[in-house]
Amino acid sequence: MRDKKSFGTRSSKTLTLDFVPPSTSQTKKWAFSFRTIAAFAMIFDALSIFATGVLCDICYHLYVFGSAINVEQSGEFAAAVGLLFVVVAKSYNLYEIPRLMNFTLQVRQLVALWVFLFLALTTVAFVLKAGVNFSRGATLLFAVTGAPILIAGRSISRALLINNVALRNFAGRKIIVIADRGRTDNLKVLDTLKQHGMEVFDYLRTPVGNDASDLKEAITGAISKVRGSAVEEIVISMDLARWPNLKCCLSELRVLPLPVHLIPNGSASELFKLQNHLMGESVVIELQRPPRTVFEQAIIRTFDLAVAGTALILLLPLFLLTAVTIALDSPGSIMFRQRRRGFNGRIFEIFKFRTMSVVENGGVIVQAQRDDPRITNVGYWLRRTSIDELPQLLNVLKGEMSIVGPRPHAVAHDNEFDRLVDNYAFRHHVKPGLTGWAQVNGFRGQTKCVGDIKKRVEFDLWYIGNWTLMLDFKILAMTVVEVARGRNAY
Repeated sequence: MRDKKSFGTRSSKTLTLDFVPPSTSQTKKWAFSFRTIAAFAMIFDALSIFATGVLCDICYHLYVFGSAINVEQSGEFAAAVGLLFVVVAKSYNLYEIPRLMNFTLQVRQLVALWVFLFLALTTVAFVLKAGVNFSRGATLLFAVTGAPILIAGRSISRALLINNVALRNFAGRKIIVIADRGRTDNLKVLDTLKQHGMEVFDYLRTPVGNDASDLKEAITGAISKVRGSAVEEIVISMDLARWPNLKCCLSELRVLPLPVHLIPNGSASELFKLQNHLMGESVVIELQRPPRTVFEQAIIRTFDLAVAGTALILLLPLFLLTAVTIALDSPGSIMFRQRRRGFNGRIFEIFKFRTMSVVENGGVIVQAQRDDPRITNVGYWLRRTSIDELPQLLNVLKGEMSIVGPRPHAVAHDNEFDRLVDNYAFRHHVKPGLTGWAQVNGFRGQTKCVGDIKKRVEFDLWYIGNWTLMLDFKILAMTVVEVARGRNAY
């Protein structure tokens, strides 16, 4: 904070008006305001996507056919993708300034939206039989290239944004600030306002208390300062405990044709940092959010359906061969079902190919061990190659499981582990998966001691807190390697 000159007192109640002179260290500002950044980000995304789509089509056809064809058609497609991306991103508030300045969040959301968009467009093209009008190679190149281009652009724009916010380079609105005297958080509020392009024309402080006359005097002082000046906005930074008095005094400000904004202070101000929405005439504040947003759930479900549906079609011959082999090897059912806990602890029946001579689904279940005599000859190879787990693709289609997530345990084991391990129940914040972060990091199969299950839970909770669609792709790739190694597979 710069030193302020005391402008004077208006009464014996020590109401002071502190004048904050304009910055002398800053010689030049950008011609646009801080609030236009979101618009620039939207335009940049649309143009980047359009240019990437057209260039991918040109490069692909030049490489494959030696000449660029269908450039007009590819331009129309790229423009449609760019417009769709911006509209969806805007509807999910991805262009809010705090999000634009959070690079990790940006990468996560951009990649998820980009993949979802192309999966949705592919589905629509398939249903409408419009895929023949587009080059598959050029479209695939566009899909692969688009996300890195957007991420690179956001990386550059974020660096410029942070740098220019720190230097206070954005053109700002002149404002008057009315604030409680003696609150240390007012210094932070003032600094934030300046960084975001606001020019503090005057700073009026009122004594902390419940006396409405103090507030009225401050507002009267603000009105006299604003009339005939270039002030464009009034900002009130105040403890919400004073709201009843403030509400009574706000009518005084109606004589000014200016916007008035409140920055809440005090303990109750924390509520304003939470998500909220209207339910009728009531404001509903989200005190705890689910681990996945509605948008992220849609992304995961689309991914699950695409992978599970495709895999079931491609693996149908393997399913039939496995079923015949199990039937010839040992008596009993081909499929094995067992009660497991899924999202929010809901009980469901998991599907597996039978690999044992016994079927355990009660209160006591003995985990499979190395050289377990209960495992059949065919079951040994099925477990070794994880083919026995493939019927869980049906659980994925039913919505009981995901392709990637914490592996579900038998209900008997789940009850035991919940007593032994802190935060174990947090695993049920998402759907269980065919494969998971713990499994590809060596915690697959039998849990020999409490330390094993604690480590598995640690990996599962990390996955839940750091989920991205790219992480799911990484886990799938690592799963292939883990299955080939055969570690802890018995």
